[in-house]
Amino acid sequence: MDLRDSPDEARFRGRLRSWLADNLPSEPEPATLSERWPYMLAFQRKMYRGGWIALSYPEEVGGQGLGLMEEAILGEELGRANAPTMIPLGHLGRPLLSHGTAEQRRRYLPPLLASEEIWCQGFSEPQAGSDLAALRTRAVLDGDEWVLSGQKVWTSYGAFADYCLLLARTDPKAVRHRGISAFVVPLRTAGITVRPIVLANGDEEFAEIHLDDVRIPAENLLGKPTDGWRIAMDVVSYERGAVDVGYLAKFDRYLTELAGLVRASGREPDRSTLQTLGEAAAGLEVLRMHCLRSLSERVEGGSPGAESSIDKLLMTRVEQTLMSAGLELLDDVTTPDRSEWFDRYLYGRAGSIYGGSAQIQRNILAQRVLALPRGPRA
Repeated sequence: MDLRDSPDEARFRGRLRSWLADNLPSEPEPATLSERWPYMLAFQRKMYRGGWIALSYPEEVGGQGLGLMEEAILGEELGRANAPTMIPLGHLGRPLLSHGTAEQRRRYLPPLLASEEIWCQGFSEPQAGSDLAALRTRAVLDGDEWVLSGQKVWTSYGAFADYCLLLARTDPKAVRHRGISAFVVPLRTAGITVRPIVLANGDEEFAEIHLDDVRIPAENLLGKPTDGWRIAMDVVSYERGAVDVGYLAKFDRYLTELAGLVRASGREPDRSTLQTLGEAAAGLEVLRMHCLRSLSERVEGGSPGAESSIDKLLMTRVEQTLMSAGLELLDDVTTPDRSEWFDRYLYGRAGSIYGGSAQIQRNILAQRVLALPRGPRA
């Protein structure tokens, strides 16, 4: 694996750096999500107009027709430039691209990729979080409409979204994984109630969605009936990848901030400080190398599979190591506001749960990668 840019990639990186230097917002990112959302959205739309969003999507659906390496370079450069937080959308567009009809791709992908219509992911439920196959939301076909009833919870950006990629059980007699279907659900539809969830850090990034006999057109089914599990696995495979959702860039930025705080203190760092920073840097480098290996496999024609659970486990470990390091170092380093790092620490604790808990990731690796038995041998 050659980690150097090709000539074309180097030119792409140079153009992107120049564009970011001229177009980054001059004002700082707001602290609260209610203020941060329009700030994030405005910059993301500006990036799309500049040709820097949906790089690996086909041009006919609003993408740039480039490759996965350009997507990876984008994440690196956004982190280097300390750009505003990006609204995650790439993983939600993938199932539309691979499972949607021509009409669904034409109707939904361009405004999704342009951030003109915001999407969320309606998977988790009160009784079906990491055990997604236990979901209870039902969809019944009634003539030319589907009728949906149930509840979703921990829906990222649900309070800001226009559409939800939602899973519901359409065949209650089928084996758990095989009776699920996926739907495109407009969140302004009658019978839907969206309630924000206030997190420990004060943000309302998540929401619960209640569906009370919600009627949507039959053509809002994504893929075939009972394709939902396969579609869900496609989504979470991309969701778990640090390259796809920009986590490498964010972690790089955090590590740079920590090192800057130590330098700004004017004191020679002691052994404990150096060890803390070194452990965080080493964990990030392991994550980076594994992500590059996964990226190389995909560039050669592969697609995210069960191995993406390794990325998720590494991501969780790196994030929590960085956040703990931040609190430890800020006990000894003068800083005007420690609360931002404490908020990050609180958010980082959720890394062991969202996108599939750490226990679920280990089960996936044990069963689907290592082919270990599901129970003790007789």
